Order: sequence, then structure tokens, then C-alpha cells
Amino acid sequence: MKKHIYNSFIILIIGTILVSFTASNKVDKKVIDTSKSKIEWFGAKITGKHNGTINLKSGFFLFEDKKLIGGEFVVDMNTIVCLDLNDKIELKKRLESDLNSDNFFNVSKYPESKFKITSIGILAPNKYKITGDLSIRDFTLPNSCEIVFEGNKAYGSIIIDRTKYGMTIRSGSIFENLGNKLVYDEFELKFDFIF
Repeated sequence: MKKHIYNSFIILIIGTILVSFTASNKVDKKVIDTSKSKIEWFGAKITGKHNGTINLKSGFFLFEDKKLIGGEFVVDMNTIVCLDLNDKIELKKRLESDLNSDNFFNVSKYPESKFKITSIGILAPNKYKITGDLSIRDFTLPNSCEIVFEGNKAYGSIIIDRTKYGMTIRSGSIFENLGNKLVYDEFELKFDFIF
């Protein structure tokens, strides 16, 4: 009888520990509200710079014990828009067409780009350095950036070297003597996500 009570007690303790462990390690998925979120792009050439927006198609963050443990973001490449040429319609159309063409993102063939978090470093409370696989066109390469969380918001920016993704046109690191036709290799994406 005593052995039976002892075994029951042990089972109860183990069960309590397992329930507590499971409850404290529950993964919380936060889906990003694409209608309220924003991605801005910034690119430059030797004679000036351009900026615009591109839409997030889908995305989510994963948290465990209120700490970031993962996430994934998909961008709709068909939504590239240039904003600084709104008063110069023909130039605006030409630039957007070029960005959509095989010279750059080849959107008809590669309509989506994706970033999947693979590792995370804590920099400060609610501030992380995230590293992930960035897929653009038919290339997938590692990239990193910092991200800050405030309530249901997350924001940060990432620098991307376009030449690593096959976009070498008018690159000073690839071609010589480009003069005022040079386009800088790196561009920036600033993101503000609401979830």
C-alpha cells in the first residue's frame, strides 16, 4: 500500500514538472499585419539617390518566454514603387521598369523574396541581432541586421549588396570606367512591422 502511494506521489510530481516545463516553454507565434506594416527602400548612384516602398506579403515572429526565437518574412516584389520621382512620371516609370527587369530583380520570374531567421543574438532588452537566409532571385545567402521590439511593433533596417544576388549592372566593383553611370552596390531596406 505504501509503495503504491509512493509511486503515485512520484508520478504526480513528474507530471507537475512536465506540465510546468511545457507551459513555460510555449512558443507564441505573432503574425505580422501586412496592411499596417511598411518597408522602405533606399538606393543610390553617383549622380543621386532614389527611395520608395515595397509591400510585405506575409510574415511572423516566434517567441518563447517573451524572447524572440525565430521568424520569416516574404516580400511581394511586384509592389516595388519609386516615391522620389512622383513629379517626373516618365522617369519614375523607367526606373520602376528597370527595377522589375532582369537588370535587377527580374520580378516576372522571381515574384517573391524571403528572409528566414536562423540565429539570434540578444543586444539589450527587446533588441536583437538577427541572422538569416535572404533569398532574392535564385540566390540564398546569409545576412544580418538589428531589430527592436516595442509593444506590438518591430523596426530596423538591413543593408543588401545587390551584386551578391546577380545584379551587377553598372556596378563599380565589377566594371571600370562607368563615370556618372555608376550605381552603388548596396541598398537599404527599413522596416516597420505591426503584429
